[in-house]
Amino acid sequence: MMARTKKGRRSYSAGEWGRNRVRVFPDPRTGIMQVQWHEDGRRLTRSLRHRDWDQAKQQADEIAAGIAEPVATDAADAEPEPLTLKTLFDIYGEEVTPTKAERSWKYDRAAMKMFLRFFGTHRKAATLSQRDWDRFIRARRAGTTGGNRQPAGDRTIQRDLKFLLAVLNWAARSRDEEGRLLLESNPLRGLKAPSEKNPTRVILTQAEYEALLRVADEVDWRFRVALVLAHETGHRIGAICQLRWSDIEIDARTIRWRAEHEKTGYEHRTPMTIMARAVLVEARRRNPGIGDAPVMPAPKDSSVCMTRWLASSWWKRAEGLAGLEPKWGRGWHSLRRKFASDLMDLPLKVLCDLGGWKTAATVLQCYQRPDEERLRKALAAYREAGSGSNLQT
Repeated sequence: MMARTKKGRRSYSAGEWGRNRVRVFPDPRTGIMQVQWHEDGRRLTRSLRHRDWDQAKQQADEIAAGIAEPVATDAADAEPEPLTLKTLFDIYGEEVTPTKAERSWKYDRAAMKMFLRFFGTHRKAATLSQRDWDRFIRARRAGTTGGNRQPAGDRTIQRDLKFLLAVLNWAARSRDEEGRLLLESNPLRGLKAPSEKNPTRVILTQAEYEALLRVADEVDWRFRVALVLAHETGHRIGAICQLRWSDIEIDARTIRWRAEHEKTGYEHRTPMTIMARAVLVEARRRNPGIGDAPVMPAPKDSSVCMTRWLASSWWKRAEGLAGLEPKWGRGWHSLRRKFASDLMDLPLKVLCDLGGWKTAATVLQCYQRPDEERLRKALAAYREAGSGSNLQT
């Protein structure tokens, strides 16, 4: 008897040509394992009704050896095997994760590996419970989920559990090729993830921004471009680093933000300020380019964009040159919070479109914070309006 795995595409064959050859392979659309064999000169294909590759290969060997039949007579009425976490993550990873932005699908892959290490590849998804939820939180805080992970804070744990809930919710709405739900319901629905009561969200001050701007050229011309664009557009540093000249319309004074580089996942255009236009004109003088040439190329390879990790390294260097005392949370994202707070008087819909926020609730909860001067002005206006009303009365 001979067994082999084909190269180029996933396929496993057992038996001999012309006698008892059996082949198994996954359906390219659904991932369900298929078995193929010849009978009375005809090539027949049937579904094995599962996605387990190792089990499919074992079945091929057994069928070729005559130990088992290609399809049991009651297969149509057979109950599907319980959905394991590995199978669920495999399906989600093939059908949903690829539709996300690069940063998100990288996180998806890492999170799935972490949950499989912690719960086990053969753990049935429907059996997850409050105890598993609490056990994961304790282990994540202690850094004992496996994979040399460090202890995590509540915000990180919240993100991990939010992902797990999203996968389970998706499974509870999705059906297999037989029309059956992958999961009857989300077993963890309604459970609350931990959250920080008083998260630290630093907002860069105007004085700090001006101090960084004064030393920007000492760091690198690309750092100055990124710094000004972050201040003038309110966008994430990752999206700024990925800008290419085809995204920039100097004369029309607009910037295109590509969907694949936006956390929100949608493409949009925003007008540029005078300062943003000036720094982009200077960037073009230093780095002439057309089409998809990077606005801020990597120092060692002008064909690719500089990374946000390099931008973060330059930020720390600029803080030292500017004489700013190290402060946890003061980084590129503190400029995004400054943008949202400086433009607090704008309608929220306008602000969301300018800064690339998906919802106004995110801006209100995580980004805007009125300073003392703004609060005093609001209180003075309130008192003035109240005094006028009393006088009229």
